[in-house]
Amino acid sequence: MTLDKKVQILVCGGGNGAHCLAGLASLRPNAEVSVLTLYADEAERWTKVLVDKKLKISATYNDGTNGELESRPKLITKDPASVVPNADIIFMVVPAFAHQQYLTEIAKHIKDNTVIVGLPGQAGFEFQCLSILGNKAKTCAVSSFESLPWACRILEFGCHVQILGFKESLGAALLQGSQCTLSAPAFDTIQWILGEKPKIKPIQNYIAVNLMAKSIIHPPLMYGQWSKWNGQSLDEKPLFYQGVDDLQASLLSKVSDEVVATAKAIEQQRSGIDMKDVIHILDWYKEYYRYQVTDSSNLMKAMQTNKAYDGLLHPMKPAGDGKYVPDFSYRYTAEDVPFGLVVMKGIAQIAGVATPVMDEVITWAQGKLGKEYLVGSELKGKDLPSSRAPQSYNFHTLDDLFNV
Repeated sequence: MTLDKKVQILVCGGGNGAHCLAGLASLRPNAEVSVLTLYADEAERWTKVLVDKKLKISATYNDGTNGELESRPKLITKDPASVVPNADIIFMVVPAFAHQQYLTEIAKHIKDNTVIVGLPGQAGFEFQCLSILGNKAKTCAVSSFESLPWACRILEFGCHVQILGFKESLGAALLQGSQCTLSAPAFDTIQWILGEKPKIKPIQNYIAVNLMAKSIIHPPLMYGQWSKWNGQSLDEKPLFYQGVDDLQASLLSKVSDEVVATAKAIEQQRSGIDMKDVIHILDWYKEYYRYQVTDSSNLMKAMQTNKAYDGLLHPMKPAGDGKYVPDFSYRYTAEDVPFGLVVMKGIAQIAGVATPVMDEVITWAQGKLGKEYLVGSELKGKDLPSSRAPQSYNFHTLDDLFNV
């Protein structure tokens, strides 16, 4: 892809993914990249680091080779007014719980024909965008990706990020406002920014992408690991993905079955709606991590042998004496339940699909979070409005979901 004019790219966030995207996007000719981070003094710290350094990306490619790239964003700031009005495309590379803060801060500055990208959006991203943007949504386009394009981590804040693996492909949907006119197809521009991998797979409708969000992975694994925990501290932090056992894999597989059943029910009830891209989680690993997974004979093996997951550990917190206990306030539960499973449960409820295993996981997780989303098998808990379930935005029927 070649562009005749400079593209103004805004990366929102200061974590692993934001570092990675800011570095990669800054490599593109005719791209001008700014970073907006609202967290504490992060913008000031990052700016100081890059005074005499560049942002280095150490990448492990899917063919097993390694490489290093260097670049530098034009500006890093905490002031939305200084960067949002010029942005052609805005990437939200922050945890789902932070989307509301960022969207609220940038909404009044967004110009017409801007593309807002959730990378990843996580379940319910579009509901929240439409709610916060209001009438401005008619002049914008909102895109949500099913997951982050890479497994990555910061090695040194502000100046060194590591890509452990690139996904082969990545599903994304686009909601374009009735008064929005884009100068180039949104996915062509995003592909140019990301590079060759992952290959963007356009998904027909945004509800499918909500059901494809990979926030289904963490809560079942957390539940399988810790539901029978006796409260004793551990000497070491256990492996997260590579430590998956039969129980955890079975729970995740059954939750995935319920999501696929929801997609099929919607397809049967709505003519012209294509949900074929909502696939079982094992099939997803086989497709998206085909070069990183060495044994895809079953879900447990696929997760244990995924090279992109090397060394990743359960979220733990110190318990004293050098020991650890699980951190249930980490995003694997605090984010992936209200902005993941609860949203999928809400869609399933609208489609009339029972989700007993998902309900079991949500019930356990909400207890650990001190929240109430689910009462029995119904989404009617007191904390439901703080989630991104469609019911929180007054969507109660399939017509509500598809007539946005």
